[in-house]
Amino acid sequence: MEYKISNRLRLTAIVLMIVGVLGVSYSFVTSGKTFEQVETMLANESHHGGGHGEEAGHDTHASEESHAETAGHDNAESHGAHAEVNEHTKHVNHVMHAMHKRPWAAIYVAAFFFFMIALGVLAFYAVQYAAQAGWSPLLLRVMEGITAYMLPGALIVLGIAIASGLIGHYGLFVWMDPDVVAHDKLIQGKSGWLDITWFGVRGLIFIAGWWLYRHYSRKFSIAQDNADDNKNFKKTFRISAAFLVFFLYTESMMSWDWIMSVDPHWFSTLFGWYVLAGMMVCGITVIAMITIYLKSKGLLPKVNDSHIHDLAKFMFGFSIFWTYLWFSQFMLIWYSNIPEEVTYFIARFNDYQLPFLGMVAMNFVFPLLVLMNSDYKRIPWFVIMAGIVILVGHYVDIFNMIMPATVGDQWAIGIPEISSILLFAGLFIFIVFTALTKAPLEPKRNPFIKESEHFHY
Repeated sequence: MEYKISNRLRLTAIVLMIVGVLGVSYSFVTSGKTFEQVETMLANESHHGGGHGEEAGHDTHASEESHAETAGHDNAESHGAHAEVNEHTKHVNHVMHAMHKRPWAAIYVAAFFFFMIALGVLAFYAVQYAAQAGWSPLLLRVMEGITAYMLPGALIVLGIAIASGLIGHYGLFVWMDPDVVAHDKLIQGKSGWLDITWFGVRGLIFIAGWWLYRHYSRKFSIAQDNADDNKNFKKTFRISAAFLVFFLYTESMMSWDWIMSVDPHWFSTLFGWYVLAGMMVCGITVIAMITIYLKSKGLLPKVNDSHIHDLAKFMFGFSIFWTYLWFSQFMLIWYSNIPEEVTYFIARFNDYQLPFLGMVAMNFVFPLLVLMNSDYKRIPWFVIMAGIVILVGHYVDIFNMIMPATVGDQWAIGIPEISSILLFAGLFIFIVFTALTKAPLEPKRNPFIKESEHFHY
């Protein structure tokens, strides 16, 4: 059955991209403030009790106490005033740097979020072939459509990372700034790995491997439709098994490079698995949502509630797996109480408490309560509702990974973040649904297609 993207859906995707581009452009233009402009802005916010009122109030009280204690002591007063000026300068510089970095961080978070959906689906697709799963062949073309975004999405993420590094002091990755590295012995010790040229080469190797698997698996899948034997299926089986080995190594290194290195002083041996769990649950959630959408349009008529149930079951299972890894990483670091490790969570508890704890609720508590019941997994609107919350929760998870190390306590959900989401959501929708029009939605000669058509849980 052929799928034709509707004009309404295509127009929606284009509008989202245009609005996103305008919002992102506005964010970059308005972020480039000078020291004097930021100083004036903070003074106005302090005067009107807005913005960093608590910090301003703290500074005011500190100033009052300083004047009270140093009255009549000229030397002490001079020293206190000098220290206060230094603190004020540091604070203004901190806010100015955060404002310059925020658009880069916002667009990077959104770019990575949509890219990881496509990469997670690619891994799940490979698992179906390597396991010779009988329930999923009716869904394989949906997965192929989603993975079409992997290549452009990955190149965009890598491009943003390198471009932000080339701007120097205001880049996302501090180890890309030679001035910072020159005064940081810890980063100097990692310079063999954290090198911008080697960073780019590694990224291109990862992307090339992922794309080659996607290209040939898709080619063999379409060729199988008109074949007289199962040679193409067997080829896909073999390359899928090999790809999964390659994927597990490269996904871990990608997570170190593209996310963990934004804070090069911190590391976690569980981080690659943690990112993988979020990637898989997001990918499977999008498979379920697009499948339900296509079925509601009269397409994929052979997909039944058992297929939806199994997708929701994977959503639930990977949500629990993600929680296990989150708790393992958090508990081990908290219990060991090593300063260079625990600082990662201290920053998130102090400055990101709402998104940090809210993310855990959306990614664990909500799926646990909503998707545990087997009957609810068969209800399309229920799965869609759960999927939306899960996707929002994992966007916030990526937000929590990137923002504290880039913009510090100057975070917000505003024009840069929302416009970045709209931009990449529009691009994702356009590429994925265009890819779905390139081949029949139901594979014809997959050796397990009959099993999938009659699948019942």
